[in-house]
Order: sequence, then structure tokens, then C-alpha cells
Amino acid sequence: MTYIPDDSESSGAPATSERAGSRRALGCAFEVVETLVLTLLIYLVIHNFVAQPFEVQQSSMFPTIVNGEYILIDKLTTRFDGYHYGDVVVFDPPTSSGPAGDGIPFIKRIIGMPGDTITLENGRVFITQPGGNPIRIEEPYVRRQDDGSSAATIPADATGTFEWEVPDESFFVMGDNRPDSQDSRAFGPISEELVLGRAWLRYFPLERIGILSRPSYPSLLAEGS
Repeated sequence: MTYIPDDSESSGAPATSERAGSRRALGCAFEVVETLVLTLLIYLVIHNFVAQPFEVQQSSMFPTIVNGEYILIDKLTTRFDGYHYGDVVVFDPPTSSGPAGDGIPFIKRIIGMPGDTITLENGRVFITQPGGNPIRIEEPYVRRQDDGSSAATIPADATGTFEWEVPDESFFVMGDNRPDSQDSRAFGPISEELVLGRAWLRYFPLERIGILSRPSYPSLLAEGS
């Protein structure tokens, strides 16, 4: 009887080498997939809960933020500290913003908080906090006119509304480029649910890189805000 050795005992090693090579290739492929999945998970966690890059595609925040600049949206600290007067926020456009929104997130500044009454008078902004008196706020960030004065803040809807009450869990927002900004003057206060986060850092262009600081409103602070 003739004895035929199996591959494992064969003196020719090609079969063994091929199997080893297949195992190595399979192991490498698994590591690649594992790395890609882990990278995707990390990206999703950071994108949804920590920070999100955002390209500004509007001029409503000029001169603070210019069309075409890139910023990082802070989604983490707002979960613990909330939002404040003067915060620049990125939010999904409300349905009342109409077709001008085109689904592209808006970027504006929070002017009014829940419970406030916002009034426009002689081109200036007044805030009446709950139980308080109307207070005119200073806004050095607003776009300047050719003569150096701040652009007037005037009604922007068809009916010329000049006073709004901010509901609970909502904000009154306006762009710094008041003559060219579709904001709460046109569509009213926005729900906090629409807010994606606070504009935190401008990272491009490099010559304008920096933290987007929050302005102070001493007159409001004096009222205990």
C-alpha cells in the first residue's frame, strides 16, 4: 500500500506558507476595519457632543465673523453652563425663516434671554428683564457706518414689529451686521432646541485665528442678570 503524506507533513512548504500568509492578511484586514470603526466612533462622539467645525456662509455677523471663515462650535460646555447674553450661536433655521434659510445653519448673537422683552427704539436695543425696567445695551460689535457710528437696529418684518417677548427655553438673536441680517426681528425668538452650539474658536483664515469672546453688558449685570 502506498502512503501519501498530508500537507502538514509534506516536505514542500508552499501550502503552509500560503495558509500563514492568508492568516496574516486576514489579521491586517481586521485591524484596518477595527481602526476605521474606532475612528468613526470617536469622530461621531466629538462631532455630536464636543465640537463641530462650521463654515460660515453668510455675512450677517460682519465684522465679527466674515463670510467664508471657519469656526469650531462648542457643544460641551453649554451642557453644563447653558447660554448667556452675547453668545454667538449656530442654529438650524426656524420654519418661519422661509426659503431664505435653504437648510443652512444660521449664526447670530443672543440678545434676549427667556422672560425678556426686547424693544427697538430710535435704532437702539432695549432689554426689559422680568420685573425690571427697560435697559439700553451697548453693542460695540455692531457694524459701523461710514461716519463711524453703529448701524441702526430697525424692524425687519413686513409689519414693522418693534417689541417681542421671549418665551421660556427660547432666545432672541440678531446678527452684528444689522442692516443685512435675517434674524429674530424677522422670524421671532428661536427655540433652544434649534441651537447646535456656541461659536467658540475661529481657526481659519490663520491671520484671524482666535477665541470668539463674549461681550459684557454691565447695565444688565447691575440688574442681577
